[in-house]
Amino acid sequence: MSHPHPELGPPPKLPEGGLRVTPLGGLGEIGRNMTVFEYGGRLLIVDCGVLFPEEEQPGVDLILPDFTSIRDRLDDIDGIVLTHGHEDHIGGVPFLLREKPDIPLIGSKLTLALIEAKLQEHRIRPYTLEVQEGHRERIGPFECEFIAVNHSIPDALAVAIRTPAGMAVHTGDFKMDQLPLDGRLTDLPAFAKLGEEGIDLLLVDSTNAEVPGFVPPERDISGVLRQVFGNAQKRIIVASFASHVHRIQQILDAAHEYGRKVAFVGRSMVRNMGIARDLGYLRVPAGLVVDVRTLDDLRDDEVVLVCTGSQGEPMAALSRMANRDHQIRIVEGDTVILASSLIPGNENAVYRVINGLTRWGATVVHKGNAKVHVSGHASAGELLYFYNICKPKNLMPVHGEWRHLRANAELGALTGVPKNRCVIAEDGVVVDLVDGIAKIVGKVQAGYVYVDGLSVGDVTETSLKDRRILGDEGIISIFVVVDSTTGKVVGGPHIQARGSGIEDSAFSAVIPKIEDALVKSAADGVVDPHQLQQLARRAVGKWVSDSYRRRPMILPVVVEV
Repeated sequence: MSHPHPELGPPPKLPEGGLRVTPLGGLGEIGRNMTVFEYGGRLLIVDCGVLFPEEEQPGVDLILPDFTSIRDRLDDIDGIVLTHGHEDHIGGVPFLLREKPDIPLIGSKLTLALIEAKLQEHRIRPYTLEVQEGHRERIGPFECEFIAVNHSIPDALAVAIRTPAGMAVHTGDFKMDQLPLDGRLTDLPAFAKLGEEGIDLLLVDSTNAEVPGFVPPERDISGVLRQVFGNAQKRIIVASFASHVHRIQQILDAAHEYGRKVAFVGRSMVRNMGIARDLGYLRVPAGLVVDVRTLDDLRDDEVVLVCTGSQGEPMAALSRMANRDHQIRIVEGDTVILASSLIPGNENAVYRVINGLTRWGATVVHKGNAKVHVSGHASAGELLYFYNICKPKNLMPVHGEWRHLRANAELGALTGVPKNRCVIAEDGVVVDLVDGIAKIVGKVQAGYVYVDGLSVGDVTETSLKDRRILGDEGIISIFVVVDSTTGKVVGGPHIQARGSGIEDSAFSAVIPKIEDALVKSAADGVVDPHQLQQLARRAVGKWVSDSYRRRPMILPVVVEV
């Protein structure tokens, strides 16, 4: 199996007749999915998603793919193919279209409806091309065929990309539910036909490659939900992804059966479910869904609330309920259902929310204690079956952390893909398909781009390090006034601390040390304010480290008079 090396340099010029594949996100992580295909000087992008921040990224709202490698080639992009409507596949589109609004978006009806609603908030009116399974569209030099796949959102598509260099197939996210709620199966006969034609490079969802067997059908959840609904004495609050239409459909069905009304909470949930209902993907019995403002007119045992926050996101509705920072207050006897899996890295945040809800007396039902979630991604058994159907000549696992990518490559090798044709790449690693052989040829920039409020890309790793220090160790400020001619102290030093765990009165011990350092510097003729600031910082830093074993951020200010 080929894999990247840190010493990889920039890729060479793409050989004539070759197909270049550059993942800019989604490899080595769960989220931020984006892959760039290049042929004949033209580019086709598959997906453009976001990654949600972890605890060590304080203040960050979203993480985007790095567009640096294509920024000077925006005119070469013939289109963006969107495999489905989840945020980790479409959430970055508005930020790319800000740079060139007329890049065509290609996707299914529901996927385009979801991204158009999102773009409306950014005041962008995109050019779109709606496609369905079985359709073929020529997009620049790329002939794209779309194949139905089953996932945890309706209307998901895989895409086969034909070029003179060969055929690449990108599965998007998929599983093989044989009893899907909407009756839309992963089109295995279509994949078999592609396999017979000859798939030169297969890019495959790796999320569940470590999980043996087959994913249970989505409909298996229905019985558990009905049991929970039957036992609930007061309100039922369900947290789910705002795009998980199939899961919400089962909640609506259970609520209707038990005579409860449903209210959607949160802007994204209200928007997405409204779109799904209007397009016919969500079947809502008349009178079932009510406005959240009318809940006071209903008894607690007549209410179901559907909200976001299943991943412990701090600003989502469920987290705010757990923190008593929401108009809906959790009370003894409420039942909360977390109808989703844990995305790696979110465990601590989710358990913090569960503990907060339990503290207020709620019964919390989650994947750990009840079968209220099944995955939307194919497990190892399904992937083996899939490889035997597709018979790829080269394999490139995508959509997963390193352990998932490697496990997926090993599954491919078991089914007969030569190990040297199983390409394990990471974000930014460039893979060329030339003469039927895929291999790594170089690397481009593909770092994290942070969105913080209205700021995009301005937050750096250095500023995040400063935020972590401020959050963990606090800040100490030092204010000193010196004579501009002699450098002697004429005022201060004054010291204040916030979040450092050190009382202000304790700093009386370090003030003489600062004064001594400044007196010595004045005697040596040092009067530059910047140098004096560094002297004060070192004196306080050494004292804090020796006395408290802490490393707060120290901000010295030296004013000349």
